[in-house]
Amino acid sequence: MVFVVEYRSFGMLATLPRSLGEELRPYVGHAAAAMIKQVQRSVSAYSLPLRGVFGRVLVVSCERAVQHYVDCIGDPDVPHDRWIEFYRLRGRTEFAEGRGLEPLHDSATVGARAAWRAMRPIVRGLRVGPDVIALAAESVFVYVDELCATTIEGYQEAEAKAAGAIPLRRRRLLELISQAPEGSACSIASLAKGAGWRVPETAAMVALQRTPGAPGFPAHLLDDTVLHDLDSSEPYLLTADPDTDLAPLKDGMDGWRAAVSPVVPLIDSPAALRTARRALLLTSEDAPGPIIWCRDHLATLWLLAEDFLGAELAKQSLDPFNSLSEKQQERLSETLLAWLETRGGAPDIAQRLGVHPQTVRNRLRQLEDLFGDRLKDADDRLGMQLALRAQRLMRALRPDEGEPGS
Repeated sequence: MVFVVEYRSFGMLATLPRSLGEELRPYVGHAAAAMIKQVQRSVSAYSLPLRGVFGRVLVVSCERAVQHYVDCIGDPDVPHDRWIEFYRLRGRTEFAEGRGLEPLHDSATVGARAAWRAMRPIVRGLRVGPDVIALAAESVFVYVDELCATTIEGYQEAEAKAAGAIPLRRRRLLELISQAPEGSACSIASLAKGAGWRVPETAAMVALQRTPGAPGFPAHLLDDTVLHDLDSSEPYLLTADPDTDLAPLKDGMDGWRAAVSPVVPLIDSPAALRTARRALLLTSEDAPGPIIWCRDHLATLWLLAEDFLGAELAKQSLDPFNSLSEKQQERLSETLLAWLETRGGAPDIAQRLGVHPQTVRNRLRQLEDLFGDRLKDADDRLGMQLALRAQRLMRALRPDEGEPGS
């Protein structure tokens, strides 16, 4: 079996001053203890008492990770074979004990951060330049990514002997990409090789929504390059070429809706998936057809990105409305938005709102009394318009909920 791990971290560590490794050696136990504590606190799969085989494996894994890192500093001749075989064995053990790759990856990531936090004050107290500190910090995360990739190799060796290995690998690969692609390039490459999947530079995330009673999703229409998880409570896909890959679904999505994110670098996949899931809130009138293309609704999705930001903007931009009744706020809000969007006169706004021009004139005078010179300021007008449009969108998405006017 040919492995994809290049172990760049070993070369990076060898270029650091050997004296740095000697200075850090007495603190290996301290850093390992910090790793263990943080892993048990943050990753539920490893929160069991440190007893028996489980306890020994976790403790030894953390200790060897820190010890080998320190041993490699300034020494290009350190042997790595036993370290590599140990973490491949760790991967095989994880599979045998029924744990997935996500807690394994999470434990390595949070453990690395904890170890670096424990070591950082010591490194900064030494007589080394900022370039050395920066390289040491970067090497920690490259080292951990390669450690994860090594455990994945062992995991996949054990998994290959089980039935259905490829679908499992593809699903775990999708989970990793959709949750933690940053700093996981080596782990993704290892998983992708075992899953027979070519890693693209860019991709789109597709959120799926099933109506009650709908038949199963027509996955047979998808190209083999499309990764998918159709069994979770929020099913989704990853495709490098959405226009081509989703074309066969156009007439075959009976009872399903899909929202397609923009095509983004793989590192932005988690944000792309959040955006696609947000797009599923759009009504069928906003996005006719079973497939919603986020690229056609970017302004709307941006306004809906964070509810609390829209509320905070409204609080700052529309504060003169606070003294009014809900009905007054509603009437003046629609008039203010119409004026901001058109900058037309009373007759034009009246026609747009379906009211008498004199009614509009009265409302515009009220708005001038409430907002004063703020209506002449371009930045203030932009804030008002964004806040009002966000409120309108949220009312449309939650028609049964009262929408405050401030």
